[in-house]
Amino acid sequence: MGKFVIKDAKGGCKFNLKAGNGEVILTSEIYTSLASCKNGIASVQKNAPAAALEDQTAEGFEKQKNPKFEVYTDKAGEFRFRLKAGNGEIIGASESYKAKASCLNGIESVRKNAADGTIEDTRENK
Repeated sequence: MGKFVIKDAKGGCKFNLKAGNGEVILTSEIYTSLASCKNGIASVQKNAPAAALEDQTAEGFEKQKNPKFEVYTDKAGEFRFRLKAGNGEIIGASESYKAKASCLNGIESVRKNAADGTIEDTRENK
């Protein structure tokens, strides 16, 4: 089962979604308040399971409606994904993957772990 871990960040707080094995599979932006951070978690829980997949690395890819996972290549040529909410805002992003198959597995892991993920607050000043 997945776990959302809220932690301190410069200027506020952010969360990581960790898979059952402890690996970070999604990282949020920095939020200025705990309430906003928790809203971000709720958005991932709501949007990830049903989000469409838009593979921007495929030639002539088809644009998908939000919410969606976007697969793309970064400047180093590695694969990454980001999750966009229904309003088009990015609510989480992945680390880089050398193989596209690993990136797609990361998306499936987010889908599986987000819906019933527990929340753990590790900030120092709660």
